[in-house]
Amino acid sequence: MPTCPFCGAAESDRITVEGRRFLVFACMFTPEVDPKLGEAELESYLQRSFTREGANAYFRGMCDRMHFFLTKGEGAPAPGPTPPEDAA
Repeated sequence: MPTCPFCGAAESDRITVEGRRFLVFACMFTPEVDPKLGEAELESYLQRSFTREGANAYFRGMCDRMHFFLTKGEGAPAPGPTPPEDAA
């Protein structure tokens, strides 16, 4: 059974949606993996794919995507009226 490449948490579930497979770990890390990968290949795939530049590279990328989504993407709040300058 694969473990999280960052914290070692055990896999808790597998989800297949529209032909795409996701592994779910107890820590909530949920990477997409090729459904054709065999059990023996999963652990090394996770290590190669997510930790080759260190855990910080993966998490920095996730933070950057979330920041964009929340500030400029679909998750951004609708523009509202600008508060008066003396409203502070």
